[in-house]
Amino acid sequence: MNGIESLNLWELRILDWIGAHLACPALDAVMPVISRLGDGGWFFILAGLLLLIQKTTRRQGFICLIALLMDALLVNLTLKPVVSRLRPYAYYPGMPLLVPPLSDFSFPSGHTAAAFAFAVSLFWRQRIAAYWALALGSAVGFSRLYLYMHYPSDVLFGVLFGVFCGWLALKLGDYLDRHNWRLNCSGNQHKGD
Repeated sequence: MNGIESLNLWELRILDWIGAHLACPALDAVMPVISRLGDGGWFFILAGLLLLIQKTTRRQGFICLIALLMDALLVNLTLKPVVSRLRPYAYYPGMPLLVPPLSDFSFPSGHTAAAFAFAVSLFWRQRIAAYWALALGSAVGFSRLYLYMHYPSDVLFGVLFGVFCGWLALKLGDYLDRHNWRLNCSGNQHKGD
């Protein structure tokens, strides 16, 4: 047995513990709903687009959407295909799942990464909302474990990559501020007066 298989088996024990000790009808109903918030990042993209509507939150929306774009490029388009880690339910053929099986790979958790990229990028101007978003991101990450969609290390690295992308987007916002850039009503960038 190689190191990856040993890690997979060790992490499967954690998922099995969650299933044996925490599974209940209420969580069986709630976890798929929480998990769906991260499907394709739609919920976080929508939230970023809504921030673009008001002039006072437009820059925040721009920062959030940049964080989500960087996250999608890093996690979904680069790391998942390179690492090619099978999802946990692949080790349990015929296991009844609460959500449909996915066609992509497991590492890292894209749902968790998107949630944390969005949450961290909110720290630019929306700190109270950022704390709520971190709590939601944590719930999304746990839902991925509960549903056997990801290993614990997938979720952990999803958090780390999401935080990294959110931080990079915040740095971009700081850079734009230092150089007096702002967004006009059409969404184009131009140098300030």
